Amino acid sequence: MNGKVFIDTNVIIYLYSEDEDDKRDAAYEYVNKDCCITSTQVLNEAGNVWLKKYNLNTNQITEYLDGIEAVCDEIVLIQRKTINRALNIKDRYGYSYYDCLILASALETNCKTVLTEDMSDGQIIYNRLEIINPFKNA
Repeated sequence: MNGKVFIDTNVIIYLYSEDEDDKRDAAYEYVNKDCCITSTQVLNEAGNVWLKKYNLNTNQITEYLDGIEAVCDEIVLIQRKTINRALNIKDRYGYSYYDCLILASALETNCKTVLTEDMSDGQIIYNRLEIINPFKNA
């Protein structure tokens, strides 16, 4: 895969997985070979998962987020235009609103791919953006 890839929350969570080695390795493989982009939305979602599901303390979460910032080439903010685009994507493709925000952010940053296990693997959005499940073989 060449070009910019947008990474979803589950990819970030698996980067720090201690019990799912195959998924952690798959996440690292993509993050290390491509130009990775994510958003503040994804960082917020990851922080929430680490707090609620994994009971991590705030220092651990801050350390993990610092690590993500170090490997990502760009972390984008959600703008009002991103929200509008997400609503249009929701109407056309039917994904959840928060998934549509991820797709909208990926489109706005000219990504070719979104890495996620939460949407339809192989689907193309607006003839420009492919959804890929990096864990389908893990």
